[in-house]
Amino acid sequence: GEPIRVLVTGAAGQIAYSLLYSIAKGDVFGKEQPLVLVLLDITPMMTVLEGVVMELQDCALPLLREVIPTDKEEIAFKDLDIAILVGSMPRREGMERKDLLKANVKIFKSQGAALDKYAKKTVKVVVVGNPANTNCLIASKSAPSIPKENFSCLTRLDHNRAKSQIALKLGVTANDVKNVIIWGNHSSTQYPDVNHAKVNVKGKEVGVYEAIKDDSWLKGDFILTVQQRGAAVIKARKLSSAMSAAKAICDHVRDIWFGTPAGEFVSMGVISDGNSYGVPEDLIYSFPVVIKDKTWKFVEGLPINDFSREKMDLTAKELTEEKETAVEFLSSA
Repeated sequence: GEPIRVLVTGAAGQIAYSLLYSIAKGDVFGKEQPLVLVLLDITPMMTVLEGVVMELQDCALPLLREVIPTDKEEIAFKDLDIAILVGSMPRREGMERKDLLKANVKIFKSQGAALDKYAKKTVKVVVVGNPANTNCLIASKSAPSIPKENFSCLTRLDHNRAKSQIALKLGVTANDVKNVIIWGNHSSTQYPDVNHAKVNVKGKEVGVYEAIKDDSWLKGDFILTVQQRGAAVIKARKLSSAMSAAKAICDHVRDIWFGTPAGEFVSMGVISDGNSYGVPEDLIYSFPVVIKDKTWKFVEGLPINDFSREKMDLTAKELTEEKETAVEFLSSA
């Protein structure tokens, strides 16, 4: 078949180092799909990127037709089928969230405009670089000719973290747990919700609350663990999550490409327009979605209790504030 063009930004970084091998060996787009990998990074990282290209060549991977390293947007964004935007300005010590937003608005405005100008109109764009939800919104607003629905941000890592915590608590595998939800922002206000999640225990499917029988853990430590997991990894490893982030990106993109399994939904940050959960419009907010034919749909009609409502509103409020700050910067960027 024809190769598809896949862009990874921040390609000389930590996450990309785990991600590129998985994509190139066929874990994401299937074992039959040839690819061209386009690797974008900033000019000072070009030498490092050359090393990454050499390693990809040295893997001798049959699906990988070409690797294009570049620091130029007009090369990187040309004719893309999929863009995985990993690169962003990281938060440095003593940096206010506002400073971080300002730096990233500039990057994602520029990349959104480049997508608009050079990429296919069918391109799927996945934003990983933090603050992911707001970066994704800025990129989408800067690419008016590409459908808003084609933009999503990564909350699959949080989703996987939640699944794993439930599995560990019950002594089952992560595959035995399904339909956890991450609502809202990929930040410490996100709400990991297991009210609708199911777990397979000894061949029988039961609700997570019923299986765990410990409401105070589910409403307390479980939520905190998932919310704070990124910080805990940094504290232990002195570096942020890379292996698990790369795995989550693979899961997210594979589901966009091939759809979600029957009876299962996943969490993705998507445009909130037309949702039935009382989340304000024009935010990139993480919802439960099902995907078919490369198109996602909200999972509708899940009952929301008061505890959940409060948590969902709190993270929406943070996203609204972030958006307002970012939009201010957007006009001056």
